[in-house]
Amino acid sequence: MAQDTGKARNILVTGATDGIGFLLAKSYASRGHRVLATGRQTLSDDAAYFGLPNITYVTADQAFPAQAAHAVDAAMERLGFEGLDLAILNAGVGWTGDPAAEPAEQIATQIDVNLSAPVMISATIAPLLFARQGQLVLIGSTAAKGQARFATYAATKAGLAGFARSLREEWQGRAHVQIIHPGPTRTAMHTKAGLNLGLARMMFMSPKRASKAIQKSVRNHERQRKLSWFYGLRALFSRAGEGRL
Repeated sequence: MAQDTGKARNILVTGATDGIGFLLAKSYASRGHRVLATGRQTLSDDAAYFGLPNITYVTADQAFPAQAAHAVDAAMERLGFEGLDLAILNAGVGWTGDPAAEPAEQIATQIDVNLSAPVMISATIAPLLFARQGQLVLIGSTAAKGQARFATYAATKAGLAGFARSLREEWQGRAHVQIIHPGPTRTAMHTKAGLNLGLARMMFMSPKRASKAIQKSVRNHERQRKLSWFYGLRALFSRAGEGRL
């Protein structure tokens, strides 16, 4: 795996226009790393949106997995990345309700965004990860074990967990693979999925705490991590030095 030398690293963060991904991209860039951020939106000014000059943004809509993977590949080539130290594949979408009433397009979109695109992007970036013995981080969900009213979403995250286990065996000695399972987090995903949480939303982990917890798990090179409330709290007090992951 990539050695923590304190030098600037090349980092990829998907789903970076809001929520956890946005905070991850900004946090790594603020410590001097070169960050390639992706999302569905089209941005006119990367530096103005993120507030940092060392974040480059590329539109890569994971609802179209092959196109998203190509966009990531082309962007890394333009940036002159000869290796990739860390890739956090964070983008995800959901839908809530009775599976019998779930529209076919919602099923297809969740499979494309949450599973097909990470698989394709992982294959695309593999040579650059191998060049640095880098770290691939797949963002799963505690819903992977099964979650009422989130059947397709849970299935895609369970599939992602299986993909992580397989890659870990296949890529042993070439790249470190881990999967991190956040619990319910106060992001816009639930609203977009059609879930009205009301005051219950205040019980969810904040995006800031989730971002800090993911970074702590990345630094610890854990194979798998469920982001519990207590782990997230401890992560708030975990710090990385300048130039470090």
